[in-house]
Amino acid sequence: MKIVFTGGGTGGHFYPIIAVAERVNQIIDHENILGAKLYYISDSPYDKEMLFENGLLYEEITAGKMRTYFSLKSFFENFSDIFKMFFGVINAFFKMFSIYPDAVFGKGGYASFPTIFAARILRIPVVIHESDSTPGRVNKWAGHFAKKVAVSFIEVSDYFPKKRVAWTGQPIRTEIENPAGRNEALKYFKLEGDLPVILVLGGSQGAELINNTILDALPRLVNNYQIIHQTGVKNFVMVVDRAEVVLSDNKYKLRYLSMPFLNPLAMKMAAGAASIVISRAGSMLFEIASWGVPAILIPITNTNMDHQKKNAFNYARVGACSVVEEMNMTANILSSEIERIIEDKAGYEQMAKNAKAFHKPDAATKIARALVDIALSHEK
Repeated sequence: MKIVFTGGGTGGHFYPIIAVAERVNQIIDHENILGAKLYYISDSPYDKEMLFENGLLYEEITAGKMRTYFSLKSFFENFSDIFKMFFGVINAFFKMFSIYPDAVFGKGGYASFPTIFAARILRIPVVIHESDSTPGRVNKWAGHFAKKVAVSFIEVSDYFPKKRVAWTGQPIRTEIENPAGRNEALKYFKLEGDLPVILVLGGSQGAELINNTILDALPRLVNNYQIIHQTGVKNFVMVVDRAEVVLSDNKYKLRYLSMPFLNPLAMKMAAGAASIVISRAGSMLFEIASWGVPAILIPITNTNMDHQKKNAFNYARVGACSVVEEMNMTANILSSEIERIIEDKAGYEQMAKNAKAFHKPDAATKIARALVDIALSHEK
């Protein structure tokens, strides 16, 4: 049995693939499936160590991205990427013909197109998963012929054939899905036990707007809260330098902790410590839901099909978060919203319950089971 995983080179595509691969490996071990091989085909390995840990063999292809906005720069980039896409499809075809997998799992994104296109030509069964409230272009196209379509938001089901779509929820890695105990988490970060903790997540690369707003709000926030701030690797030094200036004479400056990136252990601890999470509205919101923690989501304004805004408001409709749009993102508004949520004890508890109810804990297992069954059936 051979299974190929493919997706765009972002954490939003990569980590759900790892979550499904984890469960596929569990099924392989539990059912003693011999000769099983798992592959990851994309334009970037994203995290080589994680691929190795989960037994995924990496195959590189080129992939082109078609930008929907117009500018002189995007025109030339699109022109160049047409050739990347063309050669990527040819490369993917030969790799797929050489591997000849029994099933392909596509997570969407431009980097998944060559592999899924090759699978279509070679008549290899395809399973896809869509994380957003509106499907990306590759998944929307692949949904017409995919054997199974799994979705995180029920609202996106209407874009796919009803007989093949399943509302599974979002696949989440085991090590992230189960937060550490609060006392253990507070000890890990050396934080006080009697103050709420604000966890700030701007994505693996960080988010400039969120970082700047948090820095502006720090003098007010540290009076009553502790902050764990994932800044993003690129922004870490700038944030640390600015925070040092902002809190230079503040007696509570040790209540602020910045980190460039939270690895799985640190994220597990941060989830256990968090009283409230501030985040973008990509696939991270599903991990927040699995922790049962109220959130404030700041959707990116200009995204393909406006998916982050739709994600945020769909999640807000279940009563698990508050949404602050970028145009309203100021230190005062953000601070007031944090205080409003944490100080309203009954409302806070209800938000936490709503978040936990939104989470579907067996998403990765369901997708892995379907994928293995299709692969084994194709193998015969």
